[in-house]
Amino acid sequence: MQCASLIKRFSACLYEALALIAIWLFITFLFILLFGDVDTIVKQLSLQLFLWAVTGLYLILCWVKTGQTLAMQAWKIKLVNTGNKRISIKHAVFRYILATMSLSFFGSGFLWALVDKKNLFLHDRLLKTRLVQLVKD
Repeated sequence: MQCASLIKRFSACLYEALALIAIWLFITFLFILLFGDVDTIVKQLSLQLFLWAVTGLYLILCWVKTGQTLAMQAWKIKLVNTGNKRISIKHAVFRYILATMSLSFFGSGFLWALVDKKNLFLHDRLLKTRLVQLVKD
């Protein structure tokens, strides 16, 4: 299988962000409904941690179950390991943590794809995973 193009992968990331915003709004609504206004540092940090955990749960379950999130399905790309199989839950958890770190450092792990020989994101390079094109355009 051929790696998906950088444009498709970055487009899928943007599309994923839009889907996640909807999830975050709903989760924030539930959080405020249950715990009241987020007016203290403890509540703010709790909400942020909860949003991070829910995001991770969504992504990890999708990657392990089908290798695709909603955005990846739309762009016809799939996450696979070196054997072109779905990744394990352990790899999915590490991928989520590394991707979070990549975003935390000004997106450097994603921008890494611009200089990588195979155009892999840094977390995919480290974990020996890749996003492949399912159907040729």
